[in-house]
Amino acid sequence: MRAVVYDAHGGPEMLRIADVPEPTVGPDSVLVRVRAAAVNPVDWKIREGHMDSLLDVFFPATPGWDVAGVVERPGVAAPEFAPGDEVVGYVREDVVRRGTFAEQVAAPVRTLGRKPAGLPWAQAAGLPLAGLTAYQALVHALRVGGDDTVLVHAASGGVGSMAVQIAAARGARVIGTASPRNHGYLRSLGAEPVAYGDGLAERVRAVAPDGVTAVLDLVGGAAPATTPEVAAPGVRLVSVADPRVAGYGGRYLFVRPDRADLAALGELVDAGKLTVEVARTFPLERAADAYRFAEQGHTRGKVVVEVA
Repeated sequence: MRAVVYDAHGGPEMLRIADVPEPTVGPDSVLVRVRAAAVNPVDWKIREGHMDSLLDVFFPATPGWDVAGVVERPGVAAPEFAPGDEVVGYVREDVVRRGTFAEQVAAPVRTLGRKPAGLPWAQAAGLPLAGLTAYQALVHALRVGGDDTVLVHAASGGVGSMAVQIAAARGARVIGTASPRNHGYLRSLGAEPVAYGDGLAERVRAVAPDGVTAVLDLVGGAAPATTPEVAAPGVRLVSVADPRVAGYGGRYLFVRPDRADLAALGELVDAGKLTVEVARTFPLERAADAYRFAEQGHTRGKVVVEVA
């Protein structure tokens, strides 16, 4: 089968198409015929060697953790799925070897959920990692509800756009930071937009004079540092981008595969409360271009590679 591989750490120029063996399907895994896979920032952090202290990489490595596809063969201990089932998954394991930028992937059952029936393949591929990140931060860590005013930093990106919708679906008031060109987009998702950069705290206070009760940081750096200036008493702060958030009284979150959370995301999609914005798609042969495009930053929504 064909797969995208890289043989050493480096930039997107390291990526190439190769013929590799069909993956072995373990007892608790499912062989999935990949229809689409999404690009995520963690992919290039791994490829560039920035996460070697957390994950062992075995070369040649195939990138990608997000997938949407069709079950071809379940493992002997995986009765949850049958051939022909349409699935989505955040296929992360504790090592990096065979990712989702391939024609087939062996996905552990714990990483998979049912694909929402009305969601096209490209959008479905963009749902798992970004959706789970937003859901686990808002629902499990911040416990956002109808009494909250939530500030989402980088609200127009892949995770941010889903966070806005999930928080709004839970009845919260949502304020989202983004460049002015994306303010109309944020309003369409249910957020009140503010521009990021110098003077951010004053702009947030102008929109929410009583302060915000929950903050979701998706960029790190200076963003979580503004929390004391915009906070209501008892504010909760979570960052998925910067472990130093603990210095501001917050919590760092690293998303994990969770079948129940994937099911909850699917229910939101089916109910019309959650959509997936796709910025651009590329064929498998142009995976390196997909990463170049995504790595420019400031992309609205997801970048997706279509495999079949």
